[in-house]
Amino acid sequence: MDFNTGTSGSGGASHPPGGIPGATAGGPGEEFNLSDPIQSYINAVRSVVTHPASFFRGIVHRGDYLNPLLFALICYEISAILGGILSLIVGNNGFGSFIISLIITPIGATIGLFIGAGILHLLVMLLVKPNSGFEATFRVGSYATVTSLVSWIPVIGWIISLYGIYLSIVGIREVHSTTTGRAAAVVLIPAVIVFLILLVLVALVGAVLFFGSQQGAGL
Repeated sequence: MDFNTGTSGSGGASHPPGGIPGATAGGPGEEFNLSDPIQSYINAVRSVVTHPASFFRGIVHRGDYLNPLLFALICYEISAILGGILSLIVGNNGFGSFIISLIITPIGATIGLFIGAGILHLLVMLLVKPNSGFEATFRVGSYATVTSLVSWIPVIGWIISLYGIYLSIVGIREVHSTTTGRAAAVVLIPAVIVFLILLVLVALVGAVLFFGSQQGAGL
């Protein structure tokens, strides 16, 4: 795997003279391409997982939302299928719930991808100047969903899926030609905020249950 955190120049991917281009030189052929869906999907999964820095350094930055979106939806749908089959085997859900999840997953995933990319890019605009634009951030988020392929595995899958945070940091660093520190801030700030919100909600629910039980005991 490519764990290289070094960067050229000021700490990002190298680009031709004249500013940030619409596409980088390198390996856009490793990206998912609907004209060759099976082989390009396999190539993209392998490249993102094993050589993320090289992969994100070589992707195009604009001109194509469809292919990265489809890549992400395929990852999510495969995960939904495998997770649904597992639930059917252990008896957690019925067949109707399985079918509904297959229909809802791509809709929710599409909305989530654009919202998530929007949040990340807002931080990119604040912390990285200049940057390669919203679509470059969207492509990073789309390809980082490769970890969802194992997210359906109980416990282990969730732990392994945290690798997506690393992929997002590397992706932001490479496509926006920034440092690892700034890329980490872009990715981790939303994660920390969500984590703190969850802690507050858990604390509130716990407090409500505690005081409720105390009042019940007093009666």
